[in-house]
Amino acid sequence: MVLGLIAEAARSDGRAGPWVAGPDGVPQPLREWVAGKLVPLAAHDRRRATLRRKVEERLGTRATDEALVRASVEEEALAAGKANVSRAVSDLVKAGFVRRYYAGRVRGHQNRGGGRHAVYVVAPQVLNAIRSRPALV
Repeated sequence: MVLGLIAEAARSDGRAGPWVAGPDGVPQPLREWVAGKLVPLAAHDRRRATLRRKVEERLGTRATDEALVRASVEEEALAAGKANVSRAVSDLVKAGFVRRYYAGRVRGHQNRGGGRHAVYVVAPQVLNAIRSRPALV
């Protein structure tokens, strides 16, 4: 799914990112966009219920505000989703399907994430295979 989403966001040269238009048209980092597309898939999962209980415990008396609880759960789910996307892309890089580099205002800094965002490049043969079929399965 991650590879399919990256291919969906990729330009004709196979590059996707560092920015992608979000659902409201506002640009957002590619990794956040992919994670945001995947978050609804786990909305009814047992882990989401467990996460909700943990958030309610952490919020304490403020847990009565449903909007606050929902926003906190979504925020934590998105953070976990971004970490999962990074792991999945690492596997795709190892398999040779995707190359990854970082673009942004800070390059070569010891803090790898310092103001930089991921750019994924889908291998041409992989991109052609994905785009030539309406459904992979």
